[in-house]
Amino acid sequence: AGLEARGPHDGEPTMLTVRDAHARVIAAFEALPSESISVADATGRVLATAPAARLTQPPSDLSAMDGYAVRAEDVPAALTTLTLVGQAPAGGSYDQALKPGETVRIFTGGPLPMGADAIVIQEDTKADGEKITILEAPRPGRHIRKAGLDFAAGDQPLTVGRTLTTRDVALAAAMNLPWLSVHRKPRIAILSTGDELVLPGEPVGRNQIVSSSGIAVAALVRSWGGEPTLFDIARDDAQLIENRIAAGAQHDLLITLGGASVGDHDLVQGALKAQGFAMDFWRIAMRPGKPLMFAAKDRARVLGLPGNPVSTMVCALLFLKPAMERMLGQAGDLPATRPARLAVDAKANDQREDYVRSTLSRAADGSLTVTPHPVQDSSMLSVLAACDAFLVRPAHDPARKAGDVMQVVDLAALHTF
Repeated sequence: AGLEARGPHDGEPTMLTVRDAHARVIAAFEALPSESISVADATGRVLATAPAARLTQPPSDLSAMDGYAVRAEDVPAALTTLTLVGQAPAGGSYDQALKPGETVRIFTGGPLPMGADAIVIQEDTKADGEKITILEAPRPGRHIRKAGLDFAAGDQPLTVGRTLTTRDVALAAAMNLPWLSVHRKPRIAILSTGDELVLPGEPVGRNQIVSSSGIAVAALVRSWGGEPTLFDIARDDAQLIENRIAAGAQHDLLITLGGASVGDHDLVQGALKAQGFAMDFWRIAMRPGKPLMFAAKDRARVLGLPGNPVSTMVCALLFLKPAMERMLGQAGDLPATRPARLAVDAKANDQREDYVRSTLSRAADGSLTVTPHPVQDSSMLSVLAACDAFLVRPAHDPARKAGDVMQVVDLAALHTF
């Protein structure tokens, strides 16, 4: 299959579908080892072990309001007067059992005295020295945070494979966890190749272009929880490219940009074969991004992305992100889609699954309408930056009419793309 499969007419390798290529890529990766990090540094990391709470929160019944702790049976009706016998501030306590007819001044977060079963808020009382008149009778349990309301010792509310948010980190800290076990960040090397490329800010020659794809992929790797190593641009020199590939192979994954097609100046495949890498595939039935390559040697993995910047980013979303998720102990699924109605007619699609750069409009009821951009050139980053969705056209999708329901990848839901 893959490189060896031949089409019935063109004598070239058969193109893999996006789903077949995705399945091959994620099958080649497994979860990276775990490491312990400070809970203060855990935002954005992925849990390798579900931590257990080391205490119960709250540890005892606490007041949820400022007011007076009472025995509800002592206040069957309004205008009952009780005797003030002490205080229970947050961080302090009243350590006597509450007797009939007694009350304790209590503040938010203060522990309930023994025997008390309700809180009367201070607005519903009238104080005259030690005589406290209750203006509204409470019901048992009123304004009380029961012990364990948040969590109990041994609870595991944070699950394995969860990408930790700031809210999760706050919860872990409250669980009295100074350290968390997370998967090591994937180390991703990024290699751009080509005499025609220069870095941003460098002089641009007559036949040169500014390289943006490597910078974009490094930013994606970082936002997806990895550590990128962005190599200098490799000129079109076979030995130089071989050397960079050897260095990149020491990482968890090497990303090459450009040079994956078959041609006199495409040196990456030759360099990989010279290094002993076996080609899994190098043609995908998708647009943009047909020349996608995947190769392996022992534990080393190479994902060759197309050089055109839009193709680079679309392929990174479909293949690099899932590979990184697998290394982080997650499922590595393709991006989720949702339904949207076409705003315009669309011509029939060919044999390549198409990720059409589009904009979404949202109606008051939450329904979506998708409008494809009229120009879909894979070099146009301005279109990619302006769009907020990919309209997914399956291979051989028939002509569509405005109003037809299609599937879209909502880029706003991805947050980091």
